[in-house]
Amino acid sequence: MKKRMLSLVALVALLSLVASPVFAQGSTDEVKTTGPTSIDLWYGAAITEAGPPPADWVGFKIIKEKLGIDLKLTALPSNESDQDVKVQAAAAANNLPDLFMLRRDVLLRLVPQGLIAPVDDMYAKMPVRTATHYDAVSKAMATINGTGYGLSDPGSIAKNEGLLIRKDWLDKLGLAVPTNLDELMTVLKAFTFDDPDGNGKDDTWGYGAFTEINNFEAWPGRRLEPIFGAFGVDGTWDMTKENASLNILKPEFYDAMVYLKSMIDANVIDPNWLAYRKDDFRAAWKQGRFGVMREQNAAFAAQSNYAPFDKNFPDGQWIVIDPPKGPTGKSSIGPYTANFRIYSISAKAVKEGKKDKIAQLLEWMASDEGYYLLGWGVEGVNYNKDANGIPVVAGLPDPDVAFSAPGGQTVTQLRNMVFYNGDIELYARYPKYVTDVSKKEMSALTVLRDMQTRKWTPQIGADTLPIPNADLKRFYEQGLSEFITGKRTLTPANWTQWLDEFKKLGGQDWNDKGVAFATENGLLK
Repeated sequence: MKKRMLSLVALVALLSLVASPVFAQGSTDEVKTTGPTSIDLWYGAAITEAGPPPADWVGFKIIKEKLGIDLKLTALPSNESDQDVKVQAAAAANNLPDLFMLRRDVLLRLVPQGLIAPVDDMYAKMPVRTATHYDAVSKAMATINGTGYGLSDPGSIAKNEGLLIRKDWLDKLGLAVPTNLDELMTVLKAFTFDDPDGNGKDDTWGYGAFTEINNFEAWPGRRLEPIFGAFGVDGTWDMTKENASLNILKPEFYDAMVYLKSMIDANVIDPNWLAYRKDDFRAAWKQGRFGVMREQNAAFAAQSNYAPFDKNFPDGQWIVIDPPKGPTGKSSIGPYTANFRIYSISAKAVKEGKKDKIAQLLEWMASDEGYYLLGWGVEGVNYNKDANGIPVVAGLPDPDVAFSAPGGQTVTQLRNMVFYNGDIELYARYPKYVTDVSKKEMSALTVLRDMQTRKWTPQIGADTLPIPNADLKRFYEQGLSEFITGKRTLTPANWTQWLDEFKKLGGQDWNDKGVAFATENGLLK
C-alpha cells in the first residue's frame, strides 16, 4: 500500500512538472507555449458612440487564424483627460496592456519609470507600415533622449494650404509668377491698378486675407504667414534649439511688419481684410476681388466650393505657387504642426515575448486585407469598390450596415490605426470632377499634393506651448494692429518702446515659460 501511494505521489509530481511552465535557469522569462498569443489592445475609437466591434467580428477570426493572435480590444474613453487617467492608473498598478494609445504628455511621464518599451527596432520588421505611417517627423514625436518609445500614426492632414495666384490675370498683364518680395509687390500693384479682369472698373486688389489666428499662428494670422515666412518669422514661435523664442522678439519680425505696412500703404491688399470673417473672405475670392491668397485645398478646389468661381469666371485660373523669398532667401507658406496618435508597447509585453507578434499585427493592418477590413469593413457587405477601386456605399444589399451608416460603424472602429491620409482615403474624400461651366477637370487631392510639396516651417508641438493671458493677448494683437493701420507710427524707436512694454506686461515670462516647456518636452529641433 505504501509503495502504491509513493508511486502515485511520484506520478502526480511528474505530471505537474509536465503541465507547469518551464523556466530557463537564472531567468524569470516564461518560455512561450504553443497556441495563439493574447494581445491586449487599448485603442482610440473612430466613433465613440458606435460601440466596439461585435464578438463575432470577422477580424477576430482572421487575426487568430492568420497571425496566431487572440486580440482583446478595449476602447479608451473619448475624453483625453479620462484617457490619461485610465492609462496612468494601469501604469501605477504595473498593469499596462500590451499595446495602447496614449498622449505624448503621459508617455513622457511613463518612460522614466521603465514601463514603456523602445520601438526603434520595430520599423524594420514592419516595412509596409513604416513606409506609409512613419516618417522622420512622426518618429521624432515619440523619441525621448534619442530612443523611440512610441509608434506615431498620422492624424489630421498637415500642410493642406497653399499660396495661390490668378494665372489668368498674370497672363493678361504679361507678368511672370513672382518669386521674391519685390516681384510680389510688382504683381500686387498690377493686380490692383491695371484692371486685370478687364471690366474697366477699379474693383480688384492684389492680396486677400482675413485674421485667422490660433495659439501657434498669432496675429496677423495664417493668411499672411507667407509674408512673414519670407523673413523667417512665420508662426508664434521659433522651435529651433539654436533660436527658440517668440518670433515677435526677433528683429526680423519688425522687418516683416514693415513689408506688411508697405502693402497697406500701397493699397494692394483688400481693405476689408481686417473686417472679413472666413465666409466673407471666401465669398470675395469667388467674386474676383483679389488675385493672391493663402487658402485651404478643399475650400478652394472641392466641387461645391469651386462652383461659384467657375460660374463667375469660366476662364479664370488659380495656380499654387512657391512662397516668395525674402531679403536673405528665406521662404515659407507658414508653420505646420502634426497631430499623431501614439501607440506604445508596455515593457511587460516585451518581457512576455509579445513584441514580434505586435509588429506582425501592425504590419498586417497595413496590408491590403487589413487596410480595407479595418478601414471599411467587408467588401460586398459594408462597402463596394467603384471603377477606380475607391470604397463606396452604392449598391450594397443592406445600406444599414454600410461603413458610413450606424450599423456598420462598429466594424471600422480601428480605422484610425490603418488610415494614413493615403490616396485611397483621400480619393474617397476628394473625388475628381469636371466643373459645370468651364469643363475643367478638378481635384482637391491634386491641389493638396501640390501644396504639400511647397516649403513649410515644421513647428511640431508649437500648438501645445503655453498661451498668454487674456490681457497680454489683447495687448499683443491690438498693438500690432495699430502699427499696421497707422494708429501707431511704425519706426524702430516706437517698435522697441512697445516691445519693452510687452515684455514688462508678461511677454518675457510667456517667452521663457514657452521655451522651458518646449525644452522639457523635447519639442525643439
